[in-house]
Order: sequence, then structure tokens, then C-alpha cells
Amino acid sequence: MLRLLALGSYFYQSLVAILLILALSHLLEPASYTTYSLTVAVSQFATVVAFEWLQLAGQRFLASSQGDETPRLQSSLFSALALSIAALIAVAGLAAMSGRLPTSLIGIGLAATVVQGTVDLHYMMIRVSGRLSSSSILMICRATFLLVGATVGAKVYGTAEAALVGIFAGHVLGLALGSLIDRTLLNWSPRLARKADLSAFARYGMLASGASVVHLSAPILIRFMIVGRFGISSSASAGFSMAIDLLQRPFSVLLSAIHTISYPDVVLRYDTGTRKDAQQAAAELFELAFCSTALMLGGLIAFIPDAARFFVPPALISSFLAATPSVAAFYFLHTHLQATLALVPHLEKAALRLILIAAGQLALISVFVVVSSLASVAPTTALAGAALATALVILAACGPTIRFGAYPRPNVVIVTAVGSVIIGGLTALPSEPLAWLLGKIAVAAVITFAIVWFGDFLRHEQA
Repeated sequence: MLRLLALGSYFYQSLVAILLILALSHLLEPASYTTYSLTVAVSQFATVVAFEWLQLAGQRFLASSQGDETPRLQSSLFSALALSIAALIAVAGLAAMSGRLPTSLIGIGLAATVVQGTVDLHYMMIRVSGRLSSSSILMICRATFLLVGATVGAKVYGTAEAALVGIFAGHVLGLALGSLIDRTLLNWSPRLARKADLSAFARYGMLASGASVVHLSAPILIRFMIVGRFGISSSASAGFSMAIDLLQRPFSVLLSAIHTISYPDVVLRYDTGTRKDAQQAAAELFELAFCSTALMLGGLIAFIPDAARFFVPPALISSFLAATPSVAAFYFLHTHLQATLALVPHLEKAALRLILIAAGQLALISVFVVVSSLASVAPTTALAGAALATALVILAACGPTIRFGAYPRPNVVIVTAVGSVIIGGLTALPSEPLAWLLGKIAVAAVITFAIVWFGDFLRHEQA
């Protein structure tokens, strides 16, 4: 039940994020929505740059810590968090002094980034300490706060800045609620921090997070290419931005949920068990990650056009639907490169390898983007090129995972791939009258249930 609650919390966050995007696309003008979307993307990038290394180091070192070692590591992590916040404030100050960006956006984005980084680190500590139910409930509450805050701000004032203030308020409420449930942050004592811990965090976490930073640069590059092509105030830019906002979330949230549930067990078996135990745990993670995201990809391709007719503003629907297939394919590949194929290098603490892989992806995508811009091809072609570049990097980077010997069951992978293709192919069938749409949904549900039963995936919940 705890694992079901954890999975449910991640799916709830994904649903809320989708609802928020749909709500803001209706409440904000296209130019304001594009400004909001770009600001949130840059804020997320800053969060990864400043705080991802702490998340990765905390997950890796706290997962197998015991006794007095745990509070010492937690204090060291919070001390490192304070140093990262100071550095981020300094960088934001320089950006404000340049005068190239609105000071209001910099200030709001900085505040939201700092609070989000703090909340994420605190929730990670709660989760890794074994309180999976508490962390799941906290994430559900925070997602609700973010939805209400941003929607109310956009509804009342109708500006990107107001929506961003609502995001900031949601993170603040999440931080306050987390501190009421768990006093680890309030009991932080800098005296317990150790220089050796900070050095270990930096050696592992900064290299590993460097890969995340580079990976995140690719979607941002694509965003700015599209906005530069159509202009920030155009409905085409808003439609493409909306497609990217919507379709990145399901894959990242689903893989985050799977890693949240399974990764600590994989680390524990790798550090304290036999190699065979670690291979088995990793193979189960790979299998669940691929099969669930493949089915999701098929479902998105099949039903996003139907959902768009009801929820996407008419001015944005054309560019939104044009981008959907290539964006979905890109994020399916991108999240697996960033998360699934990174598992073995994380276990082996081979963070430099992760950076090289991410740099290779960014370099290839940059080439496709530059060529697409020079050739004035459609942005959908550039997005398809980004997906192709990511697939090529996956093929080049899968060596360590293959050598580790954690292989999913081939029959389950093949059946899932076929099922995903069939579900995706439902998009070719009409959705009117309503009986056709309901029939398509029923077929997708039956295929999904059959694969869950065939793969015996419910055993993951009983483990």
C-alpha cells in the first residue's frame, strides 16, 4: 500500500501539473503564457544547477546510512544547501544588474527556485529515511498548493508575474507543512556538518548533477529556438510551449516515481548484497520503467488530439497538435537517457561518464537545431531531429548497462512494445460519435491490463 500511495502521489502531481498548464493557457494571453513558460523553464534549470547535486548526493549517501551517521549527513546537506543558495543569489544579482531581464521576473524566479530547492531536499530526506507515506502526502499537498496559488494569481491579475507569485506561495506552504511533519530542517545544526562530507557530496553530486544540467539544456535550447522562430507574442510559440510543458511532465514524473520506490533498494543491494541481488533489483526497475513509459507514449499519441479538442484554446490547437508526436517521442527517449541509463553509472559513482553522455546529446541536438534554423525547416522537423539525436546517444551509451548484466525479460518488453504501437495506432480511428472514443479508451485499457497481468507487475507492489 505504501508503494501504491507513492505512485499515486507522483501521478497526482503529474495530473495537477497538466491541469495547471491547461488553466493558465486559458487565463493568460499567449504572450504572458509564453513568458510564464520560459520563466518556469529557466527556474527549473536554476534549481537543477544549484540543488540537484544535493539531491543526488543525499539519495546516494543517505540510503545506506545508519545511526549517528544519518543526522550528521543531513546537517552537512543543509549546510551545503545554504552555500548553494548564497551562490545562486549572487548570480541572480549579477543578472539583475545587467538590465537585460525584468527585475520582477528575476526576483520572483529566484525566490521560487530557492524555496523549491529547500523543499525538495527536505522531502527527499523524509523519503529516504523510510517515511514514504509522509513524503507522498506532502508532495500531494504541495502540488495542490501550487495549482491553487498559480491559478488564483493568474485569474485575479492575468499576468505571468502573478502566476509565478502563486507558485512561490505554494512552495512556501509546502515548506511550512513539511516542517510541521518532520523537524529535520528546523533541527539543523551547522556544527554537525563535516568538511569531509561536503567534499564527498561535491565530488559525486556535482559531477552527477552536471549531467542533469546538460540534459536540461537540450529542451531549453529547443524552446528558445521555437520562440526565436515565431516570436514571444505569437500563438504558435504558445502552442509549442504548451506541448513541451504538457508532455515532459508525464514521463519525468512516472520515472521519478519508479526510481523513488525502487532506487533505494537497488543501492542497498549493490552496497551490501551480492552482485546477483543488485542485478535482479536493477532489472526489475528497468523492466517497469520501460514498460510503463512505452504504454504512456502510446496513450499520449492516441488520446492527446481528443483531449486537445476540449482543453486547448482554439488559437493554440494547431501548433499544439503539430508538435505533440515529436515532443512525446523526444521526451520518452530523453527521460530514459537521463534516468534509466544513468542507473548503473550512479551505482558505480561514475559521474564523469554521465556528463560525457549528456554533452554528446546536447552537441548532437545543437547541430540539428542549427541546421534546422539555417534551412528554415518546420520546428516539428527540428523536434524529430532532437529525438533522433537522443536515440543515437542511447545506442552509444548503453554499454555500461549491458555489461552490468541487468536484463529485463525479453518477452515482456516485446509484448509491451507491440501493445504500445497498437494503442498509439488508435489515433487513426475516429473519435466521433462518443461511442468510438469510449471504445478506443476501452481497447487501450484492456491492452494495458493484459500487459500488467502478463508481466506480473503487481509483484512490485507486494515486495
